[in-house]
Amino acid sequence: MTKPEDIQVFDYVNAESSGDANVEESDKRLMELGYKPEFRREMSLFGVLGISFCAIGILTGSSAAFQAGLFSGGPLGLFWGWNICSFFMLLVALSQAEICSAFPTMGGLYFWVAKLKPEFPVLAYCTGWIYAIAMNLTGTSGNLTVALFMASLAEVGSGRILTRLEITAIAWGINILSGLINTIGTKAIGRMSTFNIWWTLGGTFVLVITLLVKAPVKNASEFVFTDFENFTGWNSKGFVVLLGFLQAVYSLEGSETAGQVAEEAVQAEFLAPMAVIGSIVGSWIIGLAYMLALLFSVQSINSIQSTSYAIPIAQLYYDAVGKRLTLMCLAVICLAQFMAAVTAFTASSRLYYALARDNAFPAKGAFMALNRYQAPYVGVWLSVLIGCVISCAYIGSVIAFNAILSSAAIAVMLSYLQPIAIRVFWPSSLTVRGPFHLGKWSWAINVISLAFTSFICVLFILPTGFPVNKNNMNYAVVSVGGIIMIVTTTWICWGRFRYEGPVLTNVTHASDSNEKAT
Repeated sequence: MTKPEDIQVFDYVNAESSGDANVEESDKRLMELGYKPEFRREMSLFGVLGISFCAIGILTGSSAAFQAGLFSGGPLGLFWGWNICSFFMLLVALSQAEICSAFPTMGGLYFWVAKLKPEFPVLAYCTGWIYAIAMNLTGTSGNLTVALFMASLAEVGSGRILTRLEITAIAWGINILSGLINTIGTKAIGRMSTFNIWWTLGGTFVLVITLLVKAPVKNASEFVFTDFENFTGWNSKGFVVLLGFLQAVYSLEGSETAGQVAEEAVQAEFLAPMAVIGSIVGSWIIGLAYMLALLFSVQSINSIQSTSYAIPIAQLYYDAVGKRLTLMCLAVICLAQFMAAVTAFTASSRLYYALARDNAFPAKGAFMALNRYQAPYVGVWLSVLIGCVISCAYIGSVIAFNAILSSAAIAVMLSYLQPIAIRVFWPSSLTVRGPFHLGKWSWAINVISLAFTSFICVLFILPTGFPVNKNNMNYAVVSVGGIIMIVTTTWICWGRFRYEGPVLTNVTHASDSNEKAT
């Protein structure tokens, strides 16, 4: 076992403060890990933070999934579940940030597993594939949610309910637009991510003030903090409240996305882990303010439960602030959702690049090709294609489509499990520390993070309604099983013959680094 004093800590503190020096230092660290710099480092702290902030999409996640918590535990479950889950998700982010600081490379979760446990390449391969699928499904889910918000805007404005075919057509257009923006490259995504931070802050302020000022009836604090609601059919109050926790976890996933653009960020070994942590802290605070405004302003839970609008929260706004202001509020959330969905395809395309670079994905040359805007465009448009194909399922069955997209949230949590579990059972696996590390608290935080993540993975696949029938069955377990079967099949038939771990493109520096670590 490696002793603490044997762990190598790279000295980034004494690096020069100029932009060029920071770029040089980050490129040096990347070469020490065995990779030649391929991307221009054009992302600042706000750009990298914005990527994670976009991926979490706190306004949109809280809005789109609000009814899930409202019907499973009510205000009591929403308020307390938000704070409890935010705390544990912060611990998960701390665990990830420590690894991200040591390995600031494209590939994120996949590369972390590959470096932590190189003797078991199957772990890294499966983590990479599962996470890539999860990011693709997350982008697809986000783009359909944009379509649902646009449908709700049309429904509130015109009174006409859109068909599933029309909503799917809108989702196709959003998928393609996401691809076009990602094709433009790093600067466009970085600027959009920075803009999203201010849009979310300003938008939250506008939404909160609008709700609290215009709502005709303000709920009492007793209702907001203690009212229990149960539309699930389950008799266990504790279990119903736990089901409501899923709304918070779903809304807070995505902080690790900063690791996907580490090779495009200045001083990535410090900024990327700070973005992982900062995005959770910021989302916790902003999400809490937004949720309290919603709970103080909700006029009728039964009205939301029986709404015909594509997004149920549109009914809450309509009841609280009227038609004209509802259109404004939904537009604010819709744009935030679109920016969140775009970054999911950013993450999936970078992950395809990282997997292809290490022979863990077919067509290596195609997926590693960069256009004039420094974008891995083949991965971008594969993400768009998959998104468009999966969106078609919404036309035939909302239940089937929801099962596919619910599996994205589970797949993300399964991907979280791998590097954290390795750090728990093999504490000495992290032989090199970055500028951010947890010191003596590392193992304890990893243990708690592992326990919480495992618990949530189980909770995500349990039935949310009782009695269980074909209409309320949680088919996510079937979808997740399909993902695991696909990944296992590709490993048996292809991956085990091709993939042996990270393919080093800067062998000299990698050898020197390994000798130092040894």
